[in-house]
Amino acid sequence: MSDKTTTPSEAATSAWIHIMRARDRLLAAIETEFKTAKMPPLSWYDVLWELARAKGGRLRPYEIEERTLLAQYNLSRLVDRLEREGLVRRETFDEDARGRWVVITDAGLQLRERMWAVYARSIETHIGCKLAENEANTITALLARFL
Repeated sequence: MSDKTTTPSEAATSAWIHIMRARDRLLAAIETEFKTAKMPPLSWYDVLWELARAKGGRLRPYEIEERTLLAQYNLSRLVDRLEREGLVRRETFDEDARGRWVVITDAGLQLRERMWAVYARSIETHIGCKLAENEANTITALLARFL
């Protein structure tokens, strides 16, 4: 067994740095735009979006975790907060009384729509107007390799 460490190429290192910097800057810009519009943070949108597009508007907590970038402990607190705000509700899972569904409410659907208006503008401002269609498709294809 060799102790030799593999060193990434300069191009791979540069790509990593650019991906991370772009991600951080884009997320910060979007969060700022949500805050300016007096909207909740992007994590709220992510959960509401996944629930809105799920069959019946409901998912198990682990399914939300799989579909978002939220760790379980953060997700639990966020779902508690969304429930207190009336944006989601919990329902007992019929097949397993211990399990729970997280279900989006009408208020949650309405908030997601309002947030989308801000988010869509942000995507266009920070991505859409800076890339030609073929460039956006190329970036999508390249990044899809990591997913």
